Amino acid sequence: MEKDQFTNIHLDILKEIGNIGAGHAATALSTLLNKKIDMKIPNVRIVPFNEIMELAGGSENVVVSVFLRIEGDANGNMFFILPIEQGERFIRQMIGDPTFTFASPISELGASAAQELGNILAGSYLTALSDFTQLDLLPSVPALSVDMFGAIISYGLLEVSQICDNAIVIDTTLYEADSLSAVNGHFFLLPNPESFQIISNHFQIVGSGMNGDSY
Repeated sequence: MEKDQFTNIHLDILKEIGNIGAGHAATALSTLLNKKIDMKIPNVRIVPFNEIMELAGGSENVVVSVFLRIEGDANGNMFFILPIEQGERFIRQMIGDPTFTFASPISELGASAAQELGNILAGSYLTALSDFTQLDLLPSVPALSVDMFGAIISYGLLEVSQICDNAIVIDTTLYEADSLSAVNGHFFLLPNPESFQIISNHFQIVGSGMNGDSY
């Protein structure tokens, strides 16, 4: 999938899908934490594989990752990446343990909370993408990893990098409504080569139906 096959209207659709998913995720997290949570999608990009490593601070930067395999009408991989410190802060709120750390061994409760966080965020986005495109997209059970970003993302790139050149990157910002502190993460959506074309084709249908109207 070449970068120029995704037009500005495709990126606008992806951002709108992200914003819809963010609204669903914020509602779910607000209920889970019993406090008002806002989630924004500030940016959506098509990024060449050779630039992906820099987005998370370099290939050797240790991050928290929640991985999901996408199955259904368009298969692929999705990663939700958080910096260690921000991930720990959010998980501490989720489980009510101010001492939680991702240092090994990770507590079972903390690991479950991190998986649930990734499941809520990725699941909300995939549901919005599925509703928008009318594609059946099913997420696998989330898998938690704490490792160097290069080691984590290379798994997802392995099966697509020989045919595709780009990934869909969705920046996210989570924050409490009454707080200035934010949690900044990235979604990396890596559809299989044929799935990139399937998604693009459905975006063509959605885009032609919009006729330049706002949505």
